[in-house]
Amino acid sequence: MKKSKTKKILNLIDEPKDLKKLSDKELVQLCDELRDFVIESVSETGGHFGSNLGVVELTVAIHYVFDTPKDLLVWDVGHQSYPHKIITGRKNKMRTIRKKGGLAPFPKRSESEYDAFGVGHSATSISATVGMAVANKNKNKKVVAVIGDGALTGGMAFEALNHAGDIEADMLVILNDNEMSISPNVGGMSEYLTRLISSPGYVRLRKKGREILDKVPPVGKFARRVETHTKGMITPGTLFEELGFEYYGPVDGHDVNALIKILNNLKQVRGPKFLHIITKKGKGYKPAEKDNFSLHAVKPFDPVTGKGNGNKKKVITYTKVFSDWVCDKAEKDKKLQAITPAMCEGSGLGEFSHRFASRYYDVGIAEQHAVTFAAGLACENKKPVVAIYSSFLQRAYDQFIHDVALQKLDVLFAVDRAGIVGPDGATHAGSFDLSFARAIPNVMIMSPSNENECYAMLEVGYNYKGPAIVRYPRGGGIGKYNKEKHNPLKIGQAKVLREGSSISILAFGAMTAVCEKVAENLNATLVDMRFVKPLDEKLLLELSRKHKYFITVEDNVIIGGAGSSVNEFVLNEKLNIQVKNLGLPDKFLQHGLREEILMEAGLSGERIEESINVFIR
Repeated sequence: MKKSKTKKILNLIDEPKDLKKLSDKELVQLCDELRDFVIESVSETGGHFGSNLGVVELTVAIHYVFDTPKDLLVWDVGHQSYPHKIITGRKNKMRTIRKKGGLAPFPKRSESEYDAFGVGHSATSISATVGMAVANKNKNKKVVAVIGDGALTGGMAFEALNHAGDIEADMLVILNDNEMSISPNVGGMSEYLTRLISSPGYVRLRKKGREILDKVPPVGKFARRVETHTKGMITPGTLFEELGFEYYGPVDGHDVNALIKILNNLKQVRGPKFLHIITKKGKGYKPAEKDNFSLHAVKPFDPVTGKGNGNKKKVITYTKVFSDWVCDKAEKDKKLQAITPAMCEGSGLGEFSHRFASRYYDVGIAEQHAVTFAAGLACENKKPVVAIYSSFLQRAYDQFIHDVALQKLDVLFAVDRAGIVGPDGATHAGSFDLSFARAIPNVMIMSPSNENECYAMLEVGYNYKGPAIVRYPRGGGIGKYNKEKHNPLKIGQAKVLREGSSISILAFGAMTAVCEKVAENLNATLVDMRFVKPLDEKLLLELSRKHKYFITVEDNVIIGGAGSSVNEFVLNEKLNIQVKNLGLPDKFLQHGLREEILMEAGLSGERIEESINVFIR
């Protein structure tokens, strides 16, 4: 593409009602300009990319047909909501997206009246839309959910579909399908059939026919089944029909004017409706079309070449450390099975999936199933390793407790993106895992301060008889990685890094490196605690005799976190020592650079030192 094209039509669009002034030809031009604007803005800011390019026409069509924000539009996950933000009054702020104080990376209710529901994790849209449909029953208000084929792998989505069909909720679900192998069905005939069966005349005829046939129950039931299964032979909608939805599609998701016609028809149809559209992820930008994964979410790049800007030195990430360990371990132990809920590359299982394909399982966006599936493997003498983001593990908390911990099954959880994640914001922050996991019996929890410790902890957790968690942050470590020289760890043993006088800083995980300079400036003892559960109680007793203050530091919420475990020990042992907990505050932290969020939370080196000085005065 050529950068900075004149946006003749897009410049006229300040809110969705402006779309209705455009001709068919101008709508097509608007989509081209909107797609170029997404490319230009994301190339500067970074962010979700390919998914946004794929929904340009759909976004324009929905806002053209429906009266938003009165009519409610709910995006699933929300990583495809940039075109939506652009045409709902936020165009001039797009270059602030994901930055501190700027636009949120996902739909956010407090940001715009057009964001009907705040999202960030998947498979929530249909449930929320069912609730909105029920709340607005008998009101002149339409509700629409847009969900991708990936998100449709989440069990919650099917629970909602089942409920919506059962109560005949007046709502429209749009499936944005960019992966299913149904492309041959897209084209003139399929589009014609969808326009036909969504037309008011056809709907009236079918409704009248059902009213007549329902007077003879056996005949009515038989007729409905014939209709459903006949349609199922030429469309993939039988499942949705069985759940109580009227299915339409599949249709071309990149023909804006055809979509408008179909949506206008469906707007007149009452009850639960399911529209299936086919789109191409990265549409209109060749590098993104060719490489869907790499350009799903991007850092700033050259919009002409698609290549990243700058030549930053590559650092070894904790995700890479996990990737090395899991492959090394799989070579030695044939029992190892690796599981991820739709985060293969993000969780570091890309290489494993190629080298050990028969022992690799991507279960889709189904975190609950991932955990109980691992429990089943463990019951039959396998050694499951679940690679999962901290904020995604929250979704499987019940399964973690009842199916794994209660039975003390050998499952290792490699928990990535723990602590502050930065630009993705509150929906993805790993702020709570220490608090919600520490309360569960039988669980061992570790938090490495460097790359070598991470490798060693994964080994310890794998060999532990019971559930174990190794939680580590997003991004690079501190430059201490040599997997050949990692030192074996003893369960529950911390490490004193520096001897000091009256202050003992008890640092957990990634905060250890941040505290090194602080300890020097204050002549404090610095301890790499390593284990959140079990604590090194022997060392804490020794330190309490030599120090006046314990300062705990963690990148988890203070409430119920690692520091709380130290508080409990001090109280139970009636130790004569003053304790100060430093960690994340009792609020949802917003998006921004990791360094900015740590500063705001009081966890930069400067702010930690300041807090300690205030406490000991």
